[in-house]
This record gives sequence, C-alpha cells and structure tokens, in this order.
Amino acid sequence: FSNSSANCWSHLHPVNMFNGYNVKLYHSKALTTPYPGSRVERSQVPEDKVGWLIEWKDYNPVEYTAVSVLAGPSWADPQIHDKGFSPKFNERDGEVERKSLNGLYVIEDGRPRNPVGRTGLTGRGLLGRWGPNHAADPVVTRWKRDSSGNKIAHPVTGKNILQFVAIKRRDCGEWAIPGGMVDPGEKISATLKREFGEEALNSLQKSPEEKAELEKQLHKLFSQEHFVVYRGYVDDPRNTDNAWMETEAVNYHDETGETMDNLPLEAGDDAGRVKWVDISEKLKLYASHSYFIKLVAEKQGAHWSEDPIPECCE
Repeated sequence: FSNSSANCWSHLHPVNMFNGYNVKLYHSKALTTPYPGSRVERSQVPEDKVGWLIEWKDYNPVEYTAVSVLAGPSWADPQIHDKGFSPKFNERDGEVERKSLNGLYVIEDGRPRNPVGRTGLTGRGLLGRWGPNHAADPVVTRWKRDSSGNKIAHPVTGKNILQFVAIKRRDCGEWAIPGGMVDPGEKISATLKREFGEEALNSLQKSPEEKAELEKQLHKLFSQEHFVVYRGYVDDPRNTDNAWMETEAVNYHDETGETMDNLPLEAGDDAGRVKWVDISEKLKLYASHSYFIKLVAEKQGAHWSEDPIPECCE
C-alpha cells in the first residue's frame, strides 16, 4: 500500500485527525449500552466528558472482558498483570502489531488508553488485544448495469450508480463490508483478500479445484490499482477504554464488471447473507462503514445523495 495516498487522503478528511470537533463523530457507537453480546451496562459518558483532557474525578467505568476472551484463544492477549506478559505497546511486538494508525497512545497504570476518549467501560470487552485491534475492510465495487450492459444513472442526480459487495453480519444482523481481523504477521493486503474470499465467496467450503479458480480471479481483482479509503480508529460498539478497533478500508473497483462476473457471491464464515447493494446515503451500515462507502462514491464520482450540496461545503 502506498502510504502517500493514504496520508494525503487523511489531510483531506479531517475525520482522521483528533480534534474537539470530531469527538462526537467518533464516539457514538463506542458508547453503545448494554455492551454487545452481554447485559453489561456502560457507565454513562456525557458528550462533553468523552475527551481525556476534560477533568472528571468521579469517572467510574465498569470493568468487563468477555469470557470468550478470558478463555485464552490464540487471537487474544493474556490479562495485563499475568506473569510473563509484558506487551510492547506503541510498537511491533513480535508478530503482533501494537502500533496505532493514529500515532502514539498513552499508557496509564500499565494499560493503553483509548485515543479518542472515554467509553464508560474498561477491560477488553470482546476484543482480543489490549490497545489497537487491527482489521481490514475490502470495499469491492462495480457499476450497476442494465441487461444490455449499459451503466445505469440515477434519475435525479444523473450520476452512475455504484454497487458494492455487502454481507449481513451474523452477530448483529447489520449489513457491512466483508472485512475482518488481521492475523499476527499477516500483511494487510493478504487480510483483505482472505476475508473477502471467506465471507463473500465462501472460499473455506470450496473444493481444491474451485479454490484454485477463485484464487486466480481474486488475484486479478486484488492486484489491480486500488485506493486506500481510510486508515485509523473506528467508532465501534466493541471499543473500551483499553481496547479499540482500527481499520484500513481499501476500494477495489471492477470497472468492466467482468472479474466479478466470474466470482459467484456466496455467504460464508461470519456472514449470514451476501449481495450487491446499490450505494446511496440511504444505506444504514455497521460501525463506520457508511462513511467509508460515502468516500468511495465520492472518489468514483458516483451517485450518493439526492440533496444538492450547499455551495459553502463543496
């Protein structure tokens, strides 16, 4: 991945920079209560007390780490004070990437502190790693076409309609980009391809011959020019004061649609369903996914909103 494109993009979009104005945008889903998959209620955090710079002596968050994490699966860290566990925060720690895409984070009492602010919950919740938990989100797009293969434009805006591959998440029933967690030592580009194959093409259930054919088509799609949509912190319902989600969202656009014609969509792994979805502002998606999709539509010059943009904000 070329960092230069990602960096210039983050300058264009102040959402990737922490300042007082954007805290609200960041922490709405990260204040979800009860915490996903549990009956644990977060301590309430008023909007004006999210930022750590605001003094709040009475802040009394609830401590919670899910049983599935405490059971010590391979993808999870031990508890912070366990013997022999001395994580190297803010750097690469063996195979585990503990650097944040948003720069250095504070360590307080041996625990990493959520860079965006308070969430009303300490511990790790459902997340395996203390500090950043890295994911990758492949946004695979094509143009919507009629039966003759012509691009379909939106009747109001006249812009062509873009479609992306969406999955319906089994855990919460929301539609989402088919992404997933980066394995220790894995390159982000490999995660993007693997997760798309597993969730949108059901690659894990294929025969060796089918897998080889899928691999060929996936390689074609994922080796072409792509565009880094977003790199950084994600406002996610699983986030806590000590563990949070970060992602790299990357757009792979199939201009002619031919590559994806050879890749039959089939839900697998964590997906309940998978389908091509028309992109517009009416989409309600998981976590920050609607925002990523909007950036892709802008980049491709595709239809997004029927409302004209006021001139001040062009």
